Amino acid sequence: MILRPPLLSLPPFFTLSFTHLLVLLVLQTLFLATPTAANKEDAPSITKYKFDTQPAAPPVYFEDSDTILILDAHGTILRSSNAGAIFSPIDDISKGLARALYLHPFDKETAYVWGKDTTHYITSDRGESWREFELRGYPVANRAPFSFHAGNKGKVIVNVCLSIFLCEEVAYYTLDGFESGVKELRKDTRGCVFARSTPEWGMNVVYGEGDEGKDVDDRAVCVVKGRYVDFPFRSRDNRLVVSDDFFEHEQEPILEAGRTVQGIVNIAVVKGFLVAAASARGTDELALYVTDDAAQWHRAEFPTDHRLEEDAYTILESTNYSIQVDVMTTPSPLNAMGVMFTSNSNGTYFTRNIEHTNRNFQGLVDFEKITGIQGIVLVNVVDNWEQVEEVPLSTKSIKSKISFDDGRTFTKLTADGDEIHLHSISDMSNTGRVFSSPAPGLVMGVGNKGKFLKEYNKGDVYVSDDAGLTWTKALTNAHKYEFGDRGAVLVAIYDEGPTNEIQYSMDHGKTWKKADLPEKVRARILTTTPDSTSLKFFLMGTVGDEEEAEHYAFSINFEDYHKGGKCGKDDFEKWYARKDDKGQPTCIMGHKQWYRRRKSDSECFVDKEFEDPVAEYEACACTKEDFECDYNFVPSEDGEKCVPSGVLDAPAGVCEKDDEFYTSSSGFRLIPGNDCDREASGAVNLDKEEKRPCKEAFKPPASGDISSSIKKFDASGFEEYYYMERTDRSHGDDETIVVRTEEGQVHMSHDAGRNWEEIFKDEKITAIYPHQYMNDVMFFLTGGKKVHFTYNRGFSFDHFKALQEPTQDRLQILSFHPNYKDWLIWTGAVDCGSEKGECHNVAYLSEDRGANWEPILRYVKKCEFIREEGRGEEKKLIYCEQYEEERLDQPIQLKWSDNWFADEHKAFSDIIDFATMSEFIVVAARKEDDRDALSCHTSVDGKNFAHAQFPPSFHVDTQKAYTVLDSSTHAVFLHVTVNDFEDFEYGSIIKSNSNGTSYVMSLNGVNRNRRGYVDFEKMLSLEGVILVNIVANMKEADEKKSKKMRTLITHNDGSQWTPIRAPAKDADGIKFGCDTSNTDQCSLHLHSYTERRDPRATFSSPSAIGLMLGVGNVGAELGPKEDADTFITRDGGVEWHSVRKGNYMWKYGDQGSIIVIVREDIPTKFVLYTLNEGEEWREYQFADAEYSIASISTVPSDKSRNFILWGKEGNGGRDSEIAAISLDFSGLTDRICELDENDPEKGDYYLWEPRHPMQEGNCLFGHVAQYHRKRPEASCYNGPSIEKLHRISHNCTCIREDFECDYNYEIATDGSCQLAPGSTPPDHSLQCKENPDLISYHPPTGYRRTPLDTCTGGQELEFTSKERACPQHEGEFEEEQRSKGLGGFWFFMLVFVLPISIATGVGYWVYQNWDGKFGRIRLGDSGPGGTGAVFDADKPWLKYPIMGLSAVVAVVAAMPLVLGTVWKSLLSMFGRGGGYGRVGTYTSRSDFSRGERYAVVDPDEDELLGEDEDEETGV
Repeated sequence: MILRPPLLSLPPFFTLSFTHLLVLLVLQTLFLATPTAANKEDAPSITKYKFDTQPAAPPVYFEDSDTILILDAHGTILRSSNAGAIFSPIDDISKGLARALYLHPFDKETAYVWGKDTTHYITSDRGESWREFELRGYPVANRAPFSFHAGNKGKVIVNVCLSIFLCEEVAYYTLDGFESGVKELRKDTRGCVFARSTPEWGMNVVYGEGDEGKDVDDRAVCVVKGRYVDFPFRSRDNRLVVSDDFFEHEQEPILEAGRTVQGIVNIAVVKGFLVAAASARGTDELALYVTDDAAQWHRAEFPTDHRLEEDAYTILESTNYSIQVDVMTTPSPLNAMGVMFTSNSNGTYFTRNIEHTNRNFQGLVDFEKITGIQGIVLVNVVDNWEQVEEVPLSTKSIKSKISFDDGRTFTKLTADGDEIHLHSISDMSNTGRVFSSPAPGLVMGVGNKGKFLKEYNKGDVYVSDDAGLTWTKALTNAHKYEFGDRGAVLVAIYDEGPTNEIQYSMDHGKTWKKADLPEKVRARILTTTPDSTSLKFFLMGTVGDEEEAEHYAFSINFEDYHKGGKCGKDDFEKWYARKDDKGQPTCIMGHKQWYRRRKSDSECFVDKEFEDPVAEYEACACTKEDFECDYNFVPSEDGEKCVPSGVLDAPAGVCEKDDEFYTSSSGFRLIPGNDCDREASGAVNLDKEEKRPCKEAFKPPASGDISSSIKKFDASGFEEYYYMERTDRSHGDDETIVVRTEEGQVHMSHDAGRNWEEIFKDEKITAIYPHQYMNDVMFFLTGGKKVHFTYNRGFSFDHFKALQEPTQDRLQILSFHPNYKDWLIWTGAVDCGSEKGECHNVAYLSEDRGANWEPILRYVKKCEFIREEGRGEEKKLIYCEQYEEERLDQPIQLKWSDNWFADEHKAFSDIIDFATMSEFIVVAARKEDDRDALSCHTSVDGKNFAHAQFPPSFHVDTQKAYTVLDSSTHAVFLHVTVNDFEDFEYGSIIKSNSNGTSYVMSLNGVNRNRRGYVDFEKMLSLEGVILVNIVANMKEADEKKSKKMRTLITHNDGSQWTPIRAPAKDADGIKFGCDTSNTDQCSLHLHSYTERRDPRATFSSPSAIGLMLGVGNVGAELGPKEDADTFITRDGGVEWHSVRKGNYMWKYGDQGSIIVIVREDIPTKFVLYTLNEGEEWREYQFADAEYSIASISTVPSDKSRNFILWGKEGNGGRDSEIAAISLDFSGLTDRICELDENDPEKGDYYLWEPRHPMQEGNCLFGHVAQYHRKRPEASCYNGPSIEKLHRISHNCTCIREDFECDYNYEIATDGSCQLAPGSTPPDHSLQCKENPDLISYHPPTGYRRTPLDTCTGGQELEFTSKERACPQHEGEFEEEQRSKGLGGFWFFMLVFVLPISIATGVGYWVYQNWDGKFGRIRLGDSGPGGTGAVFDADKPWLKYPIMGLSAVVAVVAAMPLVLGTVWKSLLSMFGRGGGYGRVGTYTSRSDFSRGERYAVVDPDEDELLGEDEDEETGV
């Protein structure tokens, strides 16, 4: 409906003659032809359109046009070509098929519609016509599918998931706008973009030697999955790759310190910069890497007191010459604040602009640059920031600030002398920009006068026509507003409720007029063309309640407004964009900026539709602000100078002597793009080169020496120590360690133990809880409600008070969330020590690091967050063990909730306990019909459990125990106790399939201790190598005779076990007293986990590939530890060498390039170390007096070159002083090793391939893997983490060693897998039910592939049975078989000739080799050193009834903290009986990757773990 009066109206019944009619027609023609007020309006024309369906998204304009597209809630695209006056559905796209709408950001006529199926659409004529293209996939969550090329509209990258449930991401591309379909760009991606994703990118590309003229227009950058990483995918494994030929070839760029970087979580193109953010395990801190060519990268440096964290930084609208970043500074996003930084021109060094910026929980920051004007920024800051930091839920007091010099200084906003504050990005009420538009200098906002910003509905409209320098109140009450005709027209509509009018101004907001709407609506969106040059506006609003609202669009047109004549020359002024408080133009980036702008009092229209305003510039004299620090320079502390960031490199051919000088940068350079006038009067020239002394160009060489220092403590012993390891992504250079003494004193060192400081001097700390998942976080318990904590590696501390004192049971008090470091569970004691009621535990939850607590469940034993990658998005999933009916004499239930127990679900009614691991959750539950029997259940997703099927001879009785050992190789290793007589314990290891539900026998007679811990240790960072100790005299142990133990090793994840072949000679070069070729009687035996004083002393290191050390002896069995010697292997346990006579402790450093050993329990003042993997050992004297060393430590990752010896003076008596002795090996060399991933053996590294001792070709798990190893002779250090695995060279042909026995099968004496007596083969047809898309399956053959194995072809033993069709897929199966068929000549050869030939050969072989025993398949030898002796199905121990279980001791992959008694018992293991004091069993996170996973699950801890009346409770 058009609201316009008729041109000529006549009274009714008025009769006209022909003459009268002719005169009237002539007058009307003259009236219409005259450009006067006769054909102009007194108000804008307004057209109304009613939508049939609610719009699903804001309208989108094609730039420089009146064409609008809208997607409605039913999936239909509507189009208007007349600025919203009339809409109609698009004919080329059927109604309801559209999912999302995207405009091409660099082409004014192109748009895309993402369809709900595989058909999508593109238009190249602003939506008049559309064509289809096909692409299978689903949009990635929270990410647009399209990535556009800024220079060619036909080049598009599409990022999609192939499945809607599990995002297997892939990237496609097109070069012609999908005319010829799509091509695959790369698989296993996590987002791909064209480097040239903005018009500004590429202006600074610098070509390397030989690359001149290289076309980088097609350069694409992708975040991709880590090498050979299976599901669940972890962001910390992600890599960055670059390609110039659509990934026919790709390169992983060097990001930092000569290394590629893992953990890339995001990439973004910002103006001329490409930014990549990287994370690391153990911290939520991010490192930011910046490039302007996608080839040369630099790490962005921030001030040391601020750091970037995941989900806690926002890249703001930036300039062509800098990046703006806002970093959240509050612990929680619920009431967030931040600090704003601006980079230099290459994005590598950031300086602080303004603190306490206002943010919302979505990461939106109150920050906006004034459009079209350089240097003017509007921000909101929190004035009461101290209160908000102390009480996070405090109401913010927000103030508005403005800067006219690119954020260097900020000032307040004023209107008529009063301070005003405006609502900004975090509280948007309209679409598009908040304050400004391309209209030069016109700025509007909703806010109020006063001290602070009030609620939106208490605000008024303020306007400025000098880019924010001065403001005036324009309208009372809050309004939506928009700019048109380059600011000549301002339109606003009431925004606090329904209205039937709009208001408009023609004089920059000084005066306003009203125009009626045809409906009284609640305004939702007011907008216009993106360039604000049009005289047409578009309003969307609703009528009625939200549930039954009617949706309208209004087109508001000022083209016929009567005062809208076109402006003449005198109607414009020269308007300078920035002025100081005296009204004088100011300079930025070397110039003054001005526009030719319509005067505010001119009654005319600019009427240059779709022509953007163009800025003009006047050069200014160069000043200090026009310069920045050059490469390799950083600002001084006062910001006045630029000082070298390190040692400067002198040019080649100069500085042959120290007393010479050379010419170098002054430290400053002119900011790129700055056009200041160097010749103008008063100009400065800070970048003039200057002479520097040559002695500054030489870095002092490494001293070549090891240094040490000794710190003595006034205490009787060490109780526990923990490292807070700084990751490669973390800022700073500290190496932080915390130690607690037996007296409750806590000392901290930030420099690897050289200097120490006592903290909490006036309080006794009873326990230290490092955060399980965050290296930077640690909690200090006082025994009461007060808990101290640090979130930044001890550089500052805070505290909280719990609602109750900690539990009096020996259980874990604090539990942590893997992803949200502020989420805590506190187990507190209620009604203890009082007569009110029964003493019991209550679990409390905090989401703000202890500031507020809410009870979640009463009468609990323990509660844990259950959150791992790959277990869905249930971030609030919690498991709790609770006593039934809230009575301590009732069974323990397992309950779970995913909403903080607002609703709860009972998973099991009667359990012993549960254990969480990296891939599985295992629950030991009592059977309903027999409480003396247990059942084991496994879950992958945390909600659905499957019953675990044990081998057929197993019956688990609750009088025994089992231990969950490991699940890091896609299978659960479970130790089931056979003999539980104290000090005579042993059991069997069984191994699950890949989903943890069915188990087969792996090894019998494996040793364990009375605490439930097992002599089982996996080699860290090398798949499938495990060492165990078995009880060789099980019958005698059953009779309570001393155990005789032997060490076995497996190289294929428990499928085959062999003794360790001993070295030929001892450390003195003397042969051992037995025949080492007979491994049954003479092999190497090592003291393992159950005998260790400090469980952190693992055989191997997560960063030292292939290396293991151990103490033991060569012989028929394991001897006493005091008689043991020290041994090393360099090839993953295949060959061992004697290191030293005697019992030594060891630690790896610098990722294995340094190994330090020291005598255990024997006073010494020397350590031995090797720099070449034990080929040579050197001695270092660390003190003048002797010390008894109880432990040696370094950072958990073993990457540091610093070590600490923990011990006591002399022989370690009770009166001896305790000391921490720091050893620093960094002086040995200052050269970092060179690694080139493209030529990995070129520099200081070589490629090492692990092997199986009984297999050829270095095949292990069906493939040949190649790892980076530092050359032993290389004089350098590893430095930052190296991705150890270089590549999988190739997959191998399958052989027997690639398989293990299937469920219900056992290894026979000949090594084959035979059906266990009384058992039935597993039903493999169940695979068809589990996977409805499966066409066929193979009946059981007795074999199943080892979960890690990737072999192909050869002896594929699981497929030797005849393939069968799955039900409902018989037709597809037959068709598939026909497609595999043969015909003609090859059919004759295969069916007739080949069988005869084979039969002839086999017959001859049988004649030569027959032993008279038909009916047996012999697949492996069972002689000395083979597997037959261990796995013989006829051995007596396989016939023993295996009794059940009273406890579970779990090795939990992501659980370095222990629960209750075991934690404290293990703490007491250090130095018991020796008077050394006790060193903590655990460091944070990954100090000993195997030991960190122990968590006790036990219904009767005293029986399992033993009593210790003198032991502290830990609180």
